[in-house]
Amino acid sequence: MLSLVAGVAFDDGLMALDEPVYRSVRLPAFADQHGRGITWRHLLDQTSQWEGVLWGKPTSVDAQSTREGTESPGGPPGEGWAYNDVRVNLTALALTVLFGRSLPDVLRTRVLDPIGSSPSWSWHGYRTSYAELDGGRIPVVSGGAHWGGGLWISSLDLARIGRLCLRDGRHADRQVLSRRWIDALWTPCRVKPNYGLSWWLNDDRSVWPSAPSTGRCARGNGGSHLLWVDPARDLVISSRWGADVATLIAEVSEAVRPE
Repeated sequence: MLSLVAGVAFDDGLMALDEPVYRSVRLPAFADQHGRGITWRHLLDQTSQWEGVLWGKPTSVDAQSTREGTESPGGPPGEGWAYNDVRVNLTALALTVLFGRSLPDVLRTRVLDPIGSSPSWSWHGYRTSYAELDGGRIPVVSGGAHWGGGLWISSLDLARIGRLCLRDGRHADRQVLSRRWIDALWTPCRVKPNYGLSWWLNDDRSVWPSAPSTGRCARGNGGSHLLWVDPARDLVISSRWGADVATLIAEVSEAVRPE
């Protein structure tokens, strides 16, 4: 979802991927020497290497950061990768400040309503996650569901998002997100080639070895929630609480002939 609202900002000219974040938002995280080197790309492809505390949660609290072995603690932005939900929360905060309004509002008006989603979804932050803007408080969503917060959405609405990406950002006769942005989502990260801008890429089959290399996916909760998009097969799979997601992807993909 953060990659989608970031695409709205990109298409509206509010930010450029390789522009330092501090040039468009004023936040303490981007004020020191390390922070001034963080770009929007670094936030979205998980290479910011930012260390700090946000809403009472230090980056070290997310154990995922130690699993991949590609992070270089203390190194410059862009030189190490780690999936870290505190850094994802920082991305959500930076985008909220950039827009000057809540990200669920941006997502609803610019993406989900135009593609005909249901009104049943919701996106939450923590009780303490707010941005102080123009004398008011704007709630800031959490990037993941760790420690509360997160996204509640139906499988059908998730599939609608997958179809939007499959169609290069177009729905019916409307270009909701630019094709340039969809291409950017699926461009491999330099230091983590199986990751794009908040999307996993199966090009080398390291994400799902039994699945086609043409697939891209968003996954969560240990992989039990999945949005799989395969342009070669004109295929979208939205799976919730699947016991064996890898088998599901492999068998459906086998049954669908590539375009």
